[in-house]
Amino acid sequence: MYNSKLRTPVVFIIFKRPDTTEKVFEAIRQAKPPKLLVIADGARPGIPGEVEKCAATRAIIDRVDWDCEVLKNYADENMGCKRRVSSGLDWVFNTVEEAIILEDDCLPHPTFFRFCEELLEKYKDDERIMTIGGTNLLVEWKSDIQSYHFSIYFNCWGWATWKRVWNYYDVDMKLWDRPQIRDRVKEIIADKEQYLNRKSKFDLTYHGKVDSWAHQFFFMCLAHSGLSITPSVNLISNIGFTEEGTHTKVVNSPKANLPLQSMTLPLRKPRELAVDREYDLRRYEKFWKQSLLRRIINKGKSLLASS
Repeated sequence: MYNSKLRTPVVFIIFKRPDTTEKVFEAIRQAKPPKLLVIADGARPGIPGEVEKCAATRAIIDRVDWDCEVLKNYADENMGCKRRVSSGLDWVFNTVEEAIILEDDCLPHPTFFRFCEELLEKYKDDERIMTIGGTNLLVEWKSDIQSYHFSIYFNCWGWATWKRVWNYYDVDMKLWDRPQIRDRVKEIIADKEQYLNRKSKFDLTYHGKVDSWAHQFFFMCLAHSGLSITPSVNLISNIGFTEEGTHTKVVNSPKANLPLQSMTLPLRKPRELAVDREYDLRRYEKFWKQSLLRRIINKGKSLLASS
């Protein structure tokens, strides 16, 4: 499987960072997908040098030198993360039935592509599975007994999905306004503290206070009782934690530059198709759990957003 030819289309989301884009592009080049769909945002007005950075980043795509159909969806003006990525993925899933998706700062291990491709095929008709992720924030989890597990958490740093899933997506997150949907999300998360933590993000996103597309996608997965696959070892390293990053400006973040590991093939499935609650709790406690002060501040922001 490792040496077989990749058949799945790859989506590459780029903007203005030729340095990180170059590294991720080289990883894609080694995988040689038959179809590459590129989504690019335009430069923001009034930012010195950004037009040139966007042009230099796009020029990297013109260096495709393998047998590949390259499709481009380039914005002439800046749309922002929320509208550019969501509209770009609308275009993607009007073009293909499934895809592996990478952003310009998400460096994959070579086995990431085969991991996604095999599981895209395995779960293509299983409505319970909504995403296949490449990031394991704990770096390694039960890799001695299985190749992956199921989580309620979606991570957009290197992932794959199907058109059948994207069809549910709503960038404006209108369902969040329904009490019965909130109750379902609370039931799926099954932990009051984790629910309140995520609720604060969903409130801000719903009221347009966060320039993100990913919170809406995570909410969509929860609202439809969907599961995300997490690999037993980390297959994606986010190399974009710099001042140039949009949402990754904290250079010393514990999530930055996580070590990559190789996925052993053939894949070993978990014993049962159920959420690994222990993993989700440890992930939450390590990266998302907030102090009482921070929760009070976020509660205040949520109240202001809804007023």
